[in-house]
Parts: sequence; structure tokens; C-alpha cells
Amino acid sequence: SEVIEMHEEPASAVRRKRSSSLVVGAEMVKRGAADAFISAGNTGAVTAAAHLLWRTVPNISRPAIATVIPSRTGRFVLLDSGATPDADANNLLEFAIMGGAYAEAVLGVKSPKIALLNIGEEETKGNSLTKAAYKLLKKHLPNFVGNIEGKHVFDGRVDVVVCDAFVGNVILKTAQGLGDFVLEMFKDSMPKNPIMRMPLILLKGGINRMKKRMDYSEYGGAPLLGVDGICFICHGHSNSKAIKNALMLAQKGHERHLIKMIADRAEKKNEGEAISV
Repeated sequence: SEVIEMHEEPASAVRRKRSSSLVVGAEMVKRGAADAFISAGNTGAVTAAAHLLWRTVPNISRPAIATVIPSRTGRFVLLDSGATPDADANNLLEFAIMGGAYAEAVLGVKSPKIALLNIGEEETKGNSLTKAAYKLLKKHLPNFVGNIEGKHVFDGRVDVVVCDAFVGNVILKTAQGLGDFVLEMFKDSMPKNPIMRMPLILLKGGINRMKKRMDYSEYGGAPLLGVDGICFICHGHSNSKAIKNALMLAQKGHERHLIKMIADRAEKKNEGEAISV
């Protein structure tokens, strides 16, 4: 069978390698032989396969990858973290709609608070993209709470953070790198003398809990929202626990009619109505 390698150009690889497991899986969903598609393969190829074979949900123009990230009080959804780096203001509104639907349907958040990632909290801050997006989110989403700065995304004040994929991916990779850096700094600062290290044993439980909250396998995979089907993209080094958790999230998305929820809310947006989430 064919394999889509990580270095290949996604769209052309999907068109050429029709017998790859990645394309076969997406086609199974398209013809109704499967209810969801989960892959730990090439992120770009998964996105391309779902987009090319399924198309997008009606009234949604571009897909977004939604990543669940731990916060001080729980977790939040960051999107887009990898699918659409050149998003426009209308795309960001669609991302907000999809992120709110995912937080509600799959994560069980009632009336999720939605914020726009920006360089300041004031409505006048930001570039032309964020200023235009702010107006759209304010008009269509009652649960839009305004702009949020990068330093506040982890404090638990919001449930959904919206941005384009360029910014979102930088935020995601920075958070991952910083988490590893903090843990390594802690290890390096530990006393070498075993006797002096004994009092630190009391901190072991807290450290293990922190590591668990930062473990990607706890969150399964990231949903590709906006395509007309349930799709989860897992980390390339995913273990069995991560795949299991992704399967459980996909099942929730299917059983709770996530795609229909997104479609219904996108239709209201297209008709100029306010969207309750």
C-alpha cells in the first residue's frame, strides 16, 4: 500500500496516493462506511483529504484545527492552530462558531466564553484583520467577551480563543516548548545530594499531576472543524492512550451531532442572525 510521507506536498499526495490508509479512511467516511476519521499521519495531508473528499459544512468556507490546551482552571480550545494561516475576518467568525459548538457538544461547556486573540483588550487594538473580526464576532455571537492578550489565555477566563493558524500554531508550539523548559529547569535545580532531595519528595504528587495535565495523550487529538465529517488529527508520536481518547472524543462528536450543530449555526450567521451558544 502507499504511504503519504511527512515531507510530501499534502494536496498532490492525496490525489496521487489513493490507496494510502489516510485517503482510504477519509473515503470510508465519505461513503458512509465509517462515522469518523482519526489519523496520526501528515497533518496537512489529513486536512487536504478531508477538505477535498468531504468538502466543508454549508456556509463554512475554511476548516480549522482546534487544539484543547490546559489552563489554570481547566482547559480552553485554541483555533485555528494549523489549517488556515491566511484567514480573513469572516473565517475567524466561522472559527468562533465552530469552536463554541465543539466546546459545548464535545467538552460539555455550557455557554462557552469566546475571545479573539489580540495584542490588547481594547476594541481599537490590533491589525486590520482583528479589528474587522472583532466587529463580526460582536455582532453575531452573544457569548463573545472581546479581545484577549496572550498572557491571559492560560488563566481560565475564556473557553475558546480564536486566531488564524499562523498565530495559533506559534502559540501552541511556544506553550509546548515552555512546558518542557520549565520541567527541565526544575530537574536541573534539584540538589545532587540524596539527603537534601528528600524533602522534595513531598512535591512529587503535585509534579506528577502537573505533568499529567500537560501530557498531550490526555487530550487525544485535535478535531479538524469545518469539514463535513468528524475528523481528529493526532500527534505523530501518539501512544495507545492518545488514540483511545481521540476515539472517545470522536464518538461524542458523532453522538452529539457536532456537524449538524456547526451547520445550523453557520446558517444563522449567513442569514445575519445572532448565534446563541
